[in-house]
Amino acid sequence: MKQQNKFIPQQNQELSAQQNAVQEFSTVEELLRHDHAQTGPPASLAQRLQKSSAEFPRPGRSWWKRLFGQ
Repeated sequence: MKQQNKFIPQQNQELSAQQNAVQEFSTVEELLRHDHAQTGPPASLAQRLQKSSAEFPRPGRSWWKRLFGQ
């Protein structure tokens, strides 16, 4: 006797939802922004970046802030 694999209704709904969730982007920048919003960097990478950026000296005040006393 041959077994037939049939979708369970829940799996079928999930499959159709994934197919309907197709999104088109007009520019590469939109695609990258969307991807960035959905996924973040790994925690280890974020920590290393924060640590290395803390070692950079802070930039001095800009000339217009010094001129106008801000």
